[in-house]
Amino acid sequence: AQTRTLDSDMVLIEDERGPTSIAGIMGGARSEVQPGTTRVLMEAANWIGANIHRTSLKLGLRSEASGRFEKQLQPEQAMEAQAVSTRLMIELCGARLVPGTIDVGGDGPPPKTVHLREARVERLLGAPISPARCREILGALEFETAEAADGLDVTVPAFRRGDVTREADLIEEVARIDGLDKLPSTLPSRHEAHAQLTPRQKMRRCAGDALTAQGLDEIVGWSLGGPELSDRLRLDPDHPLRRALELANPLSGDLSVLRTTLLGSLLDTARHNRARGAGTIRLFEAGAVYLADGLDGDGELPREPYHVGAVLMGRPRPLTWRDNRPGGVDFFAVKGVLAGLLDALRVPWTVVPGGEPFLHPGRSAIILADGEDAGWIGEIHPLVASEWDLNETVAAFELNLDAVAVRPTTLYRPVSPFPDVREDLAVVVSKKVSAAELVDAVRGAGRPLLADVQVFDFYDNPERVGEGNVSLALRLTYRATDRTLTDEEVAERRQAIAAAVERELGGRIRAT
Repeated sequence: AQTRTLDSDMVLIEDERGPTSIAGIMGGARSEVQPGTTRVLMEAANWIGANIHRTSLKLGLRSEASGRFEKQLQPEQAMEAQAVSTRLMIELCGARLVPGTIDVGGDGPPPKTVHLREARVERLLGAPISPARCREILGALEFETAEAADGLDVTVPAFRRGDVTREADLIEEVARIDGLDKLPSTLPSRHEAHAQLTPRQKMRRCAGDALTAQGLDEIVGWSLGGPELSDRLRLDPDHPLRRALELANPLSGDLSVLRTTLLGSLLDTARHNRARGAGTIRLFEAGAVYLADGLDGDGELPREPYHVGAVLMGRPRPLTWRDNRPGGVDFFAVKGVLAGLLDALRVPWTVVPGGEPFLHPGRSAIILADGEDAGWIGEIHPLVASEWDLNETVAAFELNLDAVAVRPTTLYRPVSPFPDVREDLAVVVSKKVSAAELVDAVRGAGRPLLADVQVFDFYDNPERVGEGNVSLALRLTYRATDRTLTDEEVAERRQAIAAAVERELGGRIRAT
Protein backbone atom coordinates (compact mmCIF):
# COMPACT_ATOMS: atom_id res chain seq x y z
CA ALA A 1 0.00 0.00 0.00
CA GLN A 2 1.12 3.54 -0.69
CA THR A 3 0.16 6.59 1.36
CA ARG A 4 -0.68 9.79 -0.49
CA THR A 5 -1.41 13.17 1.07
CA LEU A 6 -4.46 15.04 -0.23
CA ASP A 7 -5.20 18.75 -0.12
CA SER A 8 -8.39 20.80 -0.16
CA ASP A 9 -8.40 21.18 -3.96
CA MET A 10 -8.75 17.44 -4.54
CA VAL A 11 -12.20 15.84 -4.86
CA LEU A 12 -13.19 12.57 -3.13
CA ILE A 13 -16.25 10.34 -3.55
CA GLU A 14 -17.48 9.16 -0.14
CA ASP A 15 -20.27 7.20 1.52
CA GLU A 16 -21.21 6.91 5.19
CA ARG A 17 -18.13 4.77 5.85
CA GLY A 18 -15.66 7.23 4.28
CA PRO A 19 -13.88 7.79 0.95
CA THR A 20 -14.38 5.26 -1.84
CA SER A 21 -12.30 6.86 -4.60
CA ILE A 22 -10.37 9.89 -5.79
CA ALA A 23 -12.81 11.54 -8.18
CA GLY A 24 -12.02 10.96 -11.84
CA ILE A 25 -8.74 9.12 -11.14
CA MET A 26 -8.78 5.91 -9.08
CA GLY A 27 -10.93 3.97 -6.61
CA GLY A 28 -14.11 1.91 -6.29
CA ALA A 29 -12.65 -1.12 -4.49
CA ARG A 30 -15.40 -1.05 -1.81
CA SER A 31 -18.21 -0.51 -4.33
CA GLU A 32 -17.36 -3.27 -6.81
CA VAL A 33 -20.10 -5.68 -7.92
CA GLN A 34 -19.76 -9.04 -6.14
CA PRO A 35 -21.32 -12.45 -6.99
CA GLY A 36 -23.98 -11.84 -4.34
CA THR A 37 -24.86 -8.27 -5.37
CA THR A 38 -28.61 -7.72 -5.88
CA ARG A 39 -28.94 -3.94 -5.66
CA VAL A 40 -26.89 -1.32 -7.51
CA LEU A 41 -26.86 2.44 -6.95
CA MET A 42 -25.52 3.91 -10.18
CA GLU A 43 -23.50 7.13 -10.09
CA ALA A 44 -22.47 8.83 -13.33
CA ALA A 45 -20.36 11.94 -12.86
CA ASN A 46 -18.32 14.46 -14.76
CA TRP A 47 -15.48 16.55 -13.39
CA ILE A 48 -13.57 19.73 -14.09
CA GLY A 49 -10.73 18.65 -16.39
CA ALA A 50 -8.14 21.09 -15.05
CA ASN A 51 -8.73 19.89 -11.48
CA ILE A 52 -8.32 16.24 -12.47
CA HIS A 53 -5.10 17.05 -14.32
CA ARG A 54 -3.60 18.93 -11.34
CA THR A 55 -4.61 16.22 -8.88
CA SER A 56 -3.11 13.49 -11.07
CA LEU A 57 0.20 15.37 -11.30
CA LYS A 58 0.38 16.14 -7.57
CA LEU A 59 -0.32 12.55 -6.57
CA GLY A 60 1.79 11.02 -9.34
CA LEU A 61 -1.20 8.85 -10.21
CA ARG A 62 -2.17 8.27 -13.85
CA SER A 63 -5.07 6.11 -15.00
CA GLU A 64 -7.39 5.62 -17.95
CA ALA A 65 -10.00 7.61 -16.05
CA SER A 66 -7.70 10.60 -15.43
CA GLY A 67 -6.60 10.61 -19.07
CA ARG A 68 -10.25 10.77 -20.11
CA PHE A 69 -11.65 13.24 -17.58
CA GLU A 70 -8.77 15.75 -17.78
CA LYS A 71 -9.81 16.43 -21.39
CA GLN A 72 -12.98 18.07 -20.01
CA LEU A 73 -15.94 15.95 -21.12
CA GLN A 74 -19.32 17.60 -21.58
CA PRO A 75 -21.70 17.59 -18.52
CA GLU A 76 -24.64 16.26 -20.57
CA GLN A 77 -22.77 13.03 -21.20
CA ALA A 78 -23.15 11.90 -17.58
CA MET A 79 -26.96 11.63 -17.81
CA GLU A 80 -26.79 10.09 -21.29
CA ALA A 81 -24.26 7.48 -20.14
CA GLN A 82 -26.41 6.59 -17.14
CA ALA A 83 -29.46 6.08 -19.37
CA VAL A 84 -27.55 3.80 -21.74
CA SER A 85 -26.10 1.77 -18.86
CA THR A 86 -29.54 1.37 -17.27
CA ARG A 87 -31.07 0.13 -20.52
CA LEU A 88 -28.31 -2.44 -21.00
CA MET A 89 -28.71 -3.75 -17.43
CA ILE A 90 -32.46 -4.17 -17.96
CA GLU A 91 -32.08 -5.86 -21.37
CA LEU A 92 -29.11 -8.10 -20.60
CA CYS A 93 -29.34 -8.79 -16.87
CA GLY A 94 -33.09 -8.68 -16.24
CA ALA A 95 -32.69 -5.83 -13.78
CA ARG A 96 -35.65 -3.86 -12.42
CA LEU A 97 -35.41 -0.08 -12.47
CA VAL A 98 -36.37 1.79 -9.32
CA PRO A 99 -37.88 5.14 -10.41
CA GLY A 100 -36.14 8.36 -9.46
CA THR A 101 -32.99 10.22 -10.44
CA ILE A 102 -30.97 12.78 -8.51
CA ASP A 103 -29.28 15.32 -10.78
CA VAL A 104 -26.63 17.51 -9.11
CA GLY A 105 -25.45 20.37 -11.25
CA GLY A 106 -28.39 20.53 -13.63
CA ASP A 107 -28.10 21.13 -17.33
CA GLY A 108 -24.86 22.21 -18.90
CA PRO A 109 -24.25 25.54 -20.63
CA PRO A 110 -26.80 26.61 -23.26
CA PRO A 111 -26.26 25.32 -26.80
CA LYS A 112 -23.92 27.39 -28.96
CA THR A 113 -25.13 28.68 -32.32
CA VAL A 114 -22.67 29.50 -35.10
CA HIS A 115 -23.61 31.37 -38.28
CA LEU A 116 -22.39 29.70 -41.50
CA ARG A 117 -22.21 31.94 -44.60
CA GLU A 118 -22.36 30.46 -48.10
CA ALA A 119 -19.86 33.02 -49.44
CA ARG A 120 -17.42 32.22 -46.64
CA VAL A 121 -17.54 28.51 -47.49
CA GLU A 122 -16.56 29.22 -51.09
CA ARG A 123 -13.85 31.68 -50.08
CA LEU A 124 -12.08 29.30 -47.68
CA LEU A 125 -12.44 26.12 -49.76
CA GLY A 126 -11.99 27.63 -53.22
CA ALA A 127 -15.13 25.88 -54.50
CA PRO A 128 -18.87 26.45 -53.91
CA ILE A 129 -20.88 24.03 -51.76
CA SER A 130 -24.62 24.69 -51.70
CA PRO A 131 -26.45 25.43 -48.44
CA ALA A 132 -28.56 22.32 -49.02
CA ARG A 133 -25.46 20.12 -49.16
CA CYS A 134 -24.02 21.85 -46.07
CA ARG A 135 -27.29 21.24 -44.24
CA GLU A 136 -27.28 17.57 -45.24
CA ILE A 137 -23.70 17.04 -44.04
CA LEU A 138 -24.12 18.88 -40.75
CA GLY A 139 -27.39 17.11 -40.02
CA ALA A 140 -25.68 13.74 -40.44
CA LEU A 141 -23.12 14.88 -37.85
CA GLU A 142 -25.94 15.70 -35.36
CA PHE A 143 -25.75 19.48 -35.83
CA GLU A 144 -29.12 21.26 -35.87
CA THR A 145 -29.50 23.76 -38.73
CA ALA A 146 -31.90 26.56 -39.58
CA GLU A 147 -32.01 28.68 -42.72
CA ALA A 148 -30.73 32.25 -42.52
CA ALA A 149 -30.54 35.14 -44.97
CA ASP A 150 -27.03 34.38 -46.30
CA GLY A 151 -26.51 30.81 -45.11
CA LEU A 152 -27.34 28.70 -42.08
CA ASP A 153 -27.61 29.07 -38.32
CA VAL A 154 -26.01 25.93 -36.86
CA THR A 155 -26.51 24.67 -33.30
CA VAL A 156 -23.51 22.72 -32.03
CA PRO A 157 -24.28 19.45 -30.18
CA ALA A 158 -22.93 19.16 -26.65
CA PHE A 159 -20.35 16.52 -27.48
CA ARG A 160 -18.76 18.80 -30.12
CA ARG A 161 -18.83 21.96 -28.01
CA GLY A 162 -15.11 21.76 -27.26
CA ASP A 163 -13.77 21.63 -30.84
CA VAL A 164 -16.44 23.41 -32.93
CA THR A 165 -16.51 27.02 -31.79
CA ARG A 166 -16.44 29.17 -34.94
CA GLU A 167 -17.46 29.32 -38.58
CA ALA A 168 -14.15 27.93 -39.85
CA ASP A 169 -14.68 24.77 -37.76
CA LEU A 170 -18.03 24.15 -39.48
CA ILE A 171 -16.46 24.68 -42.90
CA GLU A 172 -13.79 22.13 -41.99
CA GLU A 173 -16.49 19.57 -41.13
CA VAL A 174 -18.28 20.22 -44.44
CA ALA A 175 -15.06 19.84 -46.45
CA ARG A 176 -14.06 16.69 -44.57
CA ILE A 177 -17.32 14.88 -45.28
CA ASP A 178 -17.90 16.23 -48.80
CA GLY A 179 -14.40 15.08 -49.77
CA LEU A 180 -11.10 16.93 -49.75
CA ASP A 181 -10.32 15.34 -53.13
CA LYS A 182 -13.11 17.44 -54.67
CA LEU A 183 -11.42 20.72 -53.80
CA PRO A 184 -9.59 22.31 -56.75
CA SER A 185 -5.80 22.67 -56.71
CA THR A 186 -4.87 26.33 -56.86
CA LEU A 187 -1.28 27.50 -56.97
CA PRO A 188 -0.53 30.37 -54.58
CA SER A 189 0.58 33.67 -55.97
CA ARG A 190 4.34 33.87 -56.30
CA HIS A 191 6.31 36.32 -54.22
CA GLU A 192 10.03 36.64 -54.79
CA ALA A 193 11.87 36.11 -51.53
CA HIS A 194 15.58 35.68 -51.03
CA ALA A 195 16.52 34.40 -47.59
CA GLN A 196 20.02 35.11 -46.36
CA LEU A 197 22.01 34.00 -43.38
CA THR A 198 22.98 36.61 -40.83
CA PRO A 199 26.70 37.23 -40.27
CA ARG A 200 26.45 35.40 -36.94
CA GLN A 201 24.81 32.37 -38.62
CA LYS A 202 27.52 32.34 -41.28
CA MET A 203 30.19 32.33 -38.58
CA ARG A 204 28.55 29.36 -36.83
CA ARG A 205 28.46 27.41 -40.09
CA CYS A 206 32.06 28.31 -40.77
CA ALA A 207 33.03 26.96 -37.34
CA GLY A 208 31.33 23.63 -38.03
CA ASP A 209 32.94 23.39 -41.47
CA ALA A 210 36.39 24.14 -40.03
CA LEU A 211 36.13 21.32 -37.47
CA THR A 212 34.68 18.86 -39.97
CA ALA A 213 37.55 19.64 -42.34
CA GLN A 214 39.97 18.59 -39.57
CA GLY A 215 38.36 15.16 -39.33
CA LEU A 216 36.03 15.72 -36.37
CA ASP A 217 32.54 14.21 -36.29
CA GLU A 218 29.64 16.36 -35.12
CA ILE A 219 27.28 15.12 -32.41
CA VAL A 220 23.94 16.49 -31.21
CA GLY A 221 23.53 15.97 -27.48
CA TRP A 222 20.70 16.62 -25.05
CA SER A 223 20.14 20.18 -23.85
CA LEU A 224 19.02 18.56 -20.58
CA GLY A 225 21.09 16.75 -17.99
CA GLY A 226 21.26 15.75 -14.38
CA PRO A 227 22.45 17.83 -11.41
CA GLU A 228 25.10 15.21 -10.60
CA LEU A 229 27.18 16.39 -13.60
CA SER A 230 28.60 19.23 -11.48
CA ASP A 231 29.97 16.74 -8.94
CA ARG A 232 31.43 14.52 -11.65
CA LEU A 233 33.23 17.57 -13.07
CA ARG A 234 34.58 18.45 -9.58
CA LEU A 235 33.12 21.96 -9.73
CA ASP A 236 33.52 24.14 -6.65
CA PRO A 237 30.32 24.85 -4.66
CA ASP A 238 30.25 28.46 -5.86
CA HIS A 239 31.31 27.75 -9.46
CA PRO A 240 29.04 29.52 -12.02
CA LEU A 241 28.51 26.29 -13.97
CA ARG A 242 26.78 24.78 -10.91
CA ARG A 243 23.90 27.25 -11.26
CA ALA A 244 21.86 25.06 -13.58
CA LEU A 245 18.24 25.96 -14.30
CA GLU A 246 15.84 23.30 -13.02
CA LEU A 247 12.77 22.14 -14.94
CA ALA A 248 9.43 22.45 -13.18
CA ASN A 249 8.19 19.09 -14.50
CA PRO A 250 11.17 16.96 -15.66
CA LEU A 251 10.73 13.69 -17.50
CA SER A 252 13.29 12.02 -15.23
CA GLY A 253 15.97 12.87 -12.68
CA ASP A 254 18.82 12.64 -15.20
CA LEU A 255 17.02 15.12 -17.51
CA SER A 256 15.98 17.67 -14.89
CA VAL A 257 18.30 20.67 -15.50
CA LEU A 258 19.44 22.69 -18.51
CA ARG A 259 23.07 22.20 -19.46
CA THR A 260 25.68 24.83 -18.60
CA THR A 261 28.49 23.20 -20.61
CA LEU A 262 28.86 20.95 -23.65
CA LEU A 263 31.51 18.81 -21.96
CA GLY A 264 29.04 16.40 -20.35
CA SER A 265 27.43 15.26 -23.61
CA LEU A 266 30.82 15.08 -25.35
CA LEU A 267 32.23 12.79 -22.64
CA ASP A 268 29.05 10.68 -22.67
CA THR A 269 29.43 10.15 -26.42
CA ALA A 270 33.17 9.47 -26.11
CA ARG A 271 32.49 6.77 -23.51
CA HIS A 272 29.75 5.26 -25.71
CA ASN A 273 32.09 5.06 -28.70
CA ARG A 274 35.07 3.78 -26.73
CA ALA A 275 32.94 1.02 -25.15
CA ARG A 276 32.13 -0.14 -28.68
CA GLY A 277 35.71 -0.42 -29.80
CA ALA A 278 36.41 3.01 -31.30
CA GLY A 279 40.17 3.61 -31.19
CA THR A 280 40.46 7.24 -32.23
CA ILE A 281 37.71 9.61 -31.12
CA ARG A 282 37.42 13.12 -32.57
CA LEU A 283 34.07 14.72 -31.73
CA PHE A 284 32.62 18.22 -31.64
CA GLU A 285 29.28 19.74 -30.73
CA ALA A 286 27.83 23.20 -31.31
CA GLY A 287 24.79 24.55 -29.51
CA ALA A 288 23.41 26.76 -26.78
CA VAL A 289 24.16 26.45 -23.09
CA TYR A 290 21.97 28.04 -20.42
CA LEU A 291 23.56 30.21 -17.75
CA ALA A 292 21.70 31.57 -14.74
CA ASP A 293 24.43 33.95 -13.56
CA GLY A 294 23.08 37.42 -12.92
CA LEU A 295 19.42 36.42 -12.59
CA ASP A 296 17.61 38.40 -9.89
CA GLY A 297 14.27 36.58 -9.97
CA ASP A 298 12.33 39.53 -11.44
CA GLY A 299 11.41 37.87 -14.73
CA GLU A 300 14.88 38.18 -16.22
CA LEU A 301 15.72 35.40 -18.66
CA PRO A 302 18.92 33.32 -18.52
CA ARG A 303 21.74 33.86 -20.98
CA GLU A 304 21.94 31.37 -23.86
CA PRO A 305 25.41 31.76 -25.40
CA TYR A 306 26.26 29.59 -28.40
CA HIS A 307 29.22 27.33 -27.64
CA VAL A 308 31.32 24.94 -29.69
CA GLY A 309 33.29 22.20 -27.95
CA ALA A 310 35.49 19.29 -28.98
CA VAL A 311 36.91 16.12 -27.43
CA LEU A 312 39.91 14.14 -28.72
CA MET A 313 41.11 10.67 -27.70
CA GLY A 314 43.47 8.13 -29.19
CA ARG A 315 46.04 8.85 -31.90
CA PRO A 316 46.31 12.46 -33.05
CA ARG A 317 46.88 11.24 -36.64
CA PRO A 318 45.80 8.13 -38.58
CA LEU A 319 48.09 5.11 -38.31
CA THR A 320 50.23 4.63 -41.44
CA TRP A 321 53.24 2.50 -42.39
CA ARG A 322 55.43 5.60 -42.14
CA ASP A 323 54.02 6.76 -38.81
CA ASN A 324 53.29 3.81 -36.54
CA ARG A 325 54.77 5.18 -33.34
CA PRO A 326 52.64 4.71 -30.22
CA GLY A 327 51.20 7.79 -28.63
CA GLY A 328 47.99 9.65 -27.89
CA VAL A 329 46.54 13.11 -27.96
CA ASP A 330 47.76 15.84 -25.64
CA PHE A 331 47.32 19.54 -25.00
CA PHE A 332 49.09 20.52 -28.20
CA ALA A 333 46.99 18.19 -30.36
CA VAL A 334 43.74 19.82 -29.26
CA LYS A 335 45.35 23.25 -29.46
CA GLY A 336 46.08 22.55 -33.12
CA VAL A 337 42.39 21.85 -33.70
CA LEU A 338 41.48 25.09 -31.91
CA ALA A 339 44.00 26.99 -34.03
CA GLY A 340 42.43 25.63 -37.21
CA LEU A 341 39.00 26.73 -36.00
CA LEU A 342 39.93 30.27 -34.94
CA ASP A 343 42.14 30.83 -37.97
CA ALA A 344 39.19 29.88 -40.19
CA LEU A 345 37.12 32.49 -38.33
CA ARG A 346 39.98 35.00 -38.75
CA VAL A 347 39.97 35.76 -35.03
CA PRO A 348 43.12 37.00 -33.25
CA TRP A 349 43.60 34.71 -30.28
CA THR A 350 46.02 33.38 -27.73
CA VAL A 351 46.02 31.21 -24.63
CA VAL A 352 47.14 32.12 -21.12
CA PRO A 353 47.77 29.91 -18.09
CA GLY A 354 44.63 28.96 -16.22
CA GLY A 355 41.78 26.53 -16.48
CA GLU A 356 38.80 24.88 -14.85
CA PRO A 357 38.56 22.37 -11.95
CA PHE A 358 37.91 19.52 -14.41
CA LEU A 359 41.17 20.16 -16.31
CA HIS A 360 44.64 18.77 -15.62
CA PRO A 361 46.70 21.36 -13.69
CA GLY A 362 49.63 22.51 -15.79
CA ARG A 363 48.07 21.18 -18.99
CA SER A 364 45.26 23.66 -19.41
CA ALA A 365 44.74 27.27 -20.44
CA ILE A 366 42.19 30.03 -20.89
CA ILE A 367 41.33 31.03 -24.47
CA LEU A 368 41.50 34.75 -25.21
CA ALA A 369 39.82 35.90 -28.44
CA ASP A 370 40.05 39.58 -29.32
CA GLY A 371 41.60 39.96 -25.86
CA GLU A 372 38.48 38.65 -24.07
CA ASP A 373 37.93 35.42 -22.13
CA ALA A 374 36.21 33.12 -24.64
CA GLY A 375 36.63 29.61 -23.22
CA TRP A 376 39.02 26.95 -21.96
CA ILE A 377 41.32 24.28 -23.42
CA GLY A 378 43.34 21.44 -21.95
CA GLU A 379 43.57 17.82 -20.93
CA ILE A 380 40.73 16.49 -18.79
CA HIS A 381 41.76 15.70 -15.21
CA PRO A 382 42.35 11.92 -14.85
CA LEU A 383 39.91 11.72 -11.91
CA VAL A 384 37.22 13.39 -14.00
CA ALA A 385 37.93 11.16 -17.01
CA SER A 386 37.61 8.10 -14.80
CA GLU A 387 34.04 9.16 -13.96
CA TRP A 388 33.27 8.27 -17.59
CA ASP A 389 35.46 5.11 -17.51
CA LEU A 390 38.02 6.81 -19.76
CA ASN A 391 41.40 5.68 -18.47
CA GLU A 392 43.60 7.51 -20.97
CA THR A 393 44.39 11.08 -21.97
CA VAL A 394 41.33 13.07 -23.03
CA ALA A 395 41.92 16.53 -24.53
CA ALA A 396 39.13 19.03 -25.04
CA PHE A 397 38.18 22.66 -25.47
CA GLU A 398 35.01 24.74 -25.29
CA LEU A 399 34.67 28.11 -27.00
CA ASN A 400 31.94 30.74 -26.57
CA LEU A 401 31.27 31.78 -30.17
CA ASP A 402 29.05 34.66 -29.04
CA ALA A 403 32.12 36.20 -27.37
CA VAL A 404 33.91 36.23 -30.72
CA ALA A 405 33.31 39.26 -32.89
CA VAL A 406 32.07 38.60 -36.42
CA ARG A 407 34.79 39.56 -38.85
CA PRO A 408 34.04 41.86 -41.81
CA THR A 409 34.18 40.69 -45.40
CA THR A 410 37.54 39.20 -46.32
CA LEU A 411 39.90 41.61 -48.07
CA TYR A 412 42.32 39.99 -50.50
CA ARG A 413 45.78 41.33 -51.32
CA PRO A 414 47.79 40.51 -54.41
CA VAL A 415 50.72 38.14 -53.93
CA SER A 416 54.00 40.03 -53.86
CA PRO A 417 56.15 39.35 -56.94
CA PHE A 418 59.27 40.22 -54.95
CA PRO A 419 61.35 37.64 -53.04
CA ASP A 420 61.09 37.01 -49.30
CA VAL A 421 63.95 37.48 -46.88
CA ARG A 422 64.15 34.78 -44.21
CA GLU A 423 66.32 34.67 -41.13
CA ASP A 424 66.42 32.71 -37.88
CA LEU A 425 66.66 34.41 -34.53
CA ALA A 426 67.39 32.82 -31.13
CA VAL A 427 65.90 34.79 -28.24
CA VAL A 428 66.60 34.20 -24.54
CA VAL A 429 63.71 35.04 -22.20
CA SER A 430 62.49 34.02 -18.78
CA LYS A 431 60.55 30.77 -18.52
CA LYS A 432 57.68 32.87 -17.21
CA VAL A 433 57.33 34.47 -20.65
CA SER A 434 55.07 32.50 -22.99
CA ALA A 435 55.88 31.89 -26.63
CA ALA A 436 52.73 33.80 -27.59
CA GLU A 437 53.93 36.90 -25.72
CA LEU A 438 57.28 36.69 -27.48
CA VAL A 439 55.68 36.32 -30.92
CA ASP A 440 53.37 39.30 -30.27
CA ALA A 441 56.29 41.49 -29.26
CA VAL A 442 58.30 40.46 -32.33
CA ARG A 443 55.36 41.03 -34.68
CA GLY A 444 54.71 44.48 -33.29
CA ALA A 445 58.33 45.58 -33.64
CA GLY A 446 58.79 44.02 -37.09
CA ARG A 447 55.94 45.82 -38.82
CA PRO A 448 55.39 46.65 -41.63
CA LEU A 449 58.01 44.45 -43.28
CA LEU A 450 57.68 41.38 -41.05
CA ALA A 451 55.18 39.04 -42.76
CA ASP A 452 55.42 35.90 -40.60
CA VAL A 453 56.90 34.55 -37.35
CA GLN A 454 57.25 30.85 -36.51
CA VAL A 455 58.67 29.20 -33.36
CA PHE A 456 60.64 26.14 -34.45
CA ASP A 457 63.02 25.23 -31.59
CA PHE A 458 63.27 25.19 -27.80
CA TYR A 459 66.45 25.11 -25.69
CA ASP A 460 66.73 25.35 -21.89
CA ASN A 461 70.28 24.41 -20.85
CA PRO A 462 70.97 26.56 -17.73
CA GLU A 463 74.72 26.59 -18.45
CA ARG A 464 74.15 28.26 -21.82
CA VAL A 465 71.09 30.46 -21.30
CA GLY A 466 71.11 31.01 -17.52
CA GLU A 467 69.06 29.64 -14.65
CA GLY A 468 65.31 30.15 -15.12
CA ASN A 469 65.69 31.13 -18.77
CA VAL A 470 64.84 29.46 -22.06
CA SER A 471 65.96 30.03 -25.63
CA LEU A 472 63.31 30.07 -28.35
CA ALA A 473 64.29 29.96 -32.02
CA LEU A 474 62.16 32.08 -34.34
CA ARG A 475 61.98 31.95 -38.13
CA LEU A 476 61.25 35.45 -39.45
CA THR A 477 59.95 36.19 -42.95
CA TYR A 478 60.27 39.74 -44.30
CA ARG A 479 58.44 40.88 -47.42
CA ALA A 480 57.48 44.04 -49.29
CA THR A 481 54.83 44.25 -52.01
CA ASP A 482 56.51 46.97 -54.08
CA ARG A 483 60.24 46.25 -54.00
CA THR A 484 63.03 43.86 -53.13
CA LEU A 485 64.20 44.43 -49.56
CA THR A 486 67.77 45.47 -48.89
CA ASP A 487 70.04 44.16 -46.14
CA GLU A 488 69.89 47.56 -44.46
CA GLU A 489 66.07 47.47 -44.22
CA VAL A 490 66.11 43.97 -42.72
CA ALA A 491 68.86 44.94 -40.26
CA GLU A 492 66.81 47.96 -39.14
CA ARG A 493 63.79 45.71 -38.36
CA ARG A 494 66.05 43.23 -36.57
CA GLN A 495 67.41 45.97 -34.32
CA ALA A 496 63.85 47.14 -33.57
CA ILE A 497 62.89 43.57 -32.65
CA ALA A 498 65.90 43.19 -30.35
CA ALA A 499 65.06 46.47 -28.61
CA ALA A 500 61.41 45.44 -28.14
CA VAL A 501 62.35 42.04 -26.72
CA GLU A 502 64.65 43.66 -24.17
CA ARG A 503 62.26 46.48 -23.31
CA GLU A 504 58.99 44.54 -23.08
CA LEU A 505 60.12 41.06 -21.99
CA GLY A 506 63.54 41.54 -20.43
CA GLY A 507 65.06 39.19 -23.00
CA ARG A 508 68.03 39.30 -25.34
CA ILE A 509 69.05 38.10 -28.77
CA ARG A 510 71.25 35.00 -28.43
CA ALA A 511 72.12 34.40 -32.07
CA THR A 512 70.99 35.10 -35.62
